[in-house]
Amino acid sequence: MKDPNCVFCKIVSNEIPSKKVYEDEYFLAFLDINPANAGHTLIIPKQHYQTIISIPEDDLFGLVKVIKRLASAVRETMVAEGLNVHQSNGTVAGQIIPHLHFHLIPRSKDDGFGFAWPHKQLPEEEMEATRKKLAEKMGYRG
Repeated sequence: MKDPNCVFCKIVSNEIPSKKVYEDEYFLAFLDINPANAGHTLIIPKQHYQTIISIPEDDLFGLVKVIKRLASAVRETMVAEGLNVHQSNGTVAGQIIPHLHFHLIPRSKDDGFGFAWPHKQLPEEEMEATRKKLAEKMGYRG
């Protein structure tokens, strides 16, 4: 299913042009039009899923296989020293286009592109309460 208002769905249907680097029956990869660095590539499922939570597991597994192959290709082609694989879910997390997508960003030590979240020190009680809630939700008894 496609969303007629989604920019990425329009790219999939060729209503909007893109610089494609990979395509198969289920997935599409193309260069970001506003790249952090040269070679910055986006990988999307052709079906419209808003977030990583909404994609069926089998589709996600297939997507991850393509991401792994493309990560290697981007890093080698761009002669990158490193590579960021980035994915956001929801506008508060920085997701601009509500269609599941992964960024592959080739990196070098002097690219001037920082990437660090602020780190917090949380009280031990809060950490343990959070751990218990998540473990219970996952059915983990360890």
